[in-house]
Amino acid sequence: MRTIADQVQTGGQSIRRALAVLRSLAESQRLGLRAAEVAVRVGLTRPTAHRILNQLVHEGLVEQRPESRRYVLGEQISMLALARPVKSAILSAAEAELDSLREQIGDTLFLTVRTKLDTLCIARLLGAYPIQVLSIEVGARRPLGVSSAGTALLAGLPEGQAGDIVERNEPRFASYRIEKRTVLQLIRAARRDGFALRHVGIVPGTRSISVAVADRGGSPVAALTVSAIARRLPPRRELELAELLRRSASRIELNLRDQGPKISKAGKAVNTI
Repeated sequence: MRTIADQVQTGGQSIRRALAVLRSLAESQRLGLRAAEVAVRVGLTRPTAHRILNQLVHEGLVEQRPESRRYVLGEQISMLALARPVKSAILSAAEAELDSLREQIGDTLFLTVRTKLDTLCIARLLGAYPIQVLSIEVGARRPLGVSSAGTALLAGLPEGQAGDIVERNEPRFASYRIEKRTVLQLIRAARRDGFALRHVGIVPGTRSISVAVADRGGSPVAALTVSAIARRLPPRRELELAELLRRSASRIELNLRDQGPKISKAGKAVNTI
């Protein structure tokens, strides 16, 4: 006979698995994934992946495209997001700086936040230069370590913590054609230089540069990124952009501190980043 504790543990495991499935679909964006691909990415058996996907489809959180049989995030995900009552603290703190940077730089600008083992793009602004890099959409997830934003965030963490994240994400690196050894090298370079640089971006022929933004406690929670075609980022301009991004990151950090901790009805401080 199953005890209440057993039932709670089983229920918690089911929720974690369902969330892992949703995150894998978020990472795939519009392309979607087949059930077998979801099973591999999340570490489930195919029958378990099918069962979870079918339940999520029933709830409207996932949709299956009839022509390709691939699964994508459903409309209810957007509806739930719209119900959030307030804008995130980091986005509120960064908006003015993002607008200013876009005017100064002219290339595509991204604001990315860290969420567990992933990066999540929460803002993308296009510059005035005729050729823009649209490699990542708002809402796109990537494993920490595969982009310059993820590298900048990892570089701001204690070495042991960053190494643990890289170890846990290693099985996911292959689909992005990057090795663990390379990820660790890029993190060391970012710690040394104060910014993360990718000479070969996610899209061939592009480059990106990122600087981390820290919260009130000094932990990296977001990254400012400029992505451009390779000829727009020669070495001299890389250093100029890194300095611009660092200054903006510092001002965003001040804005975050000025916002102060939110206080719940119970009188407890709530971190809204």
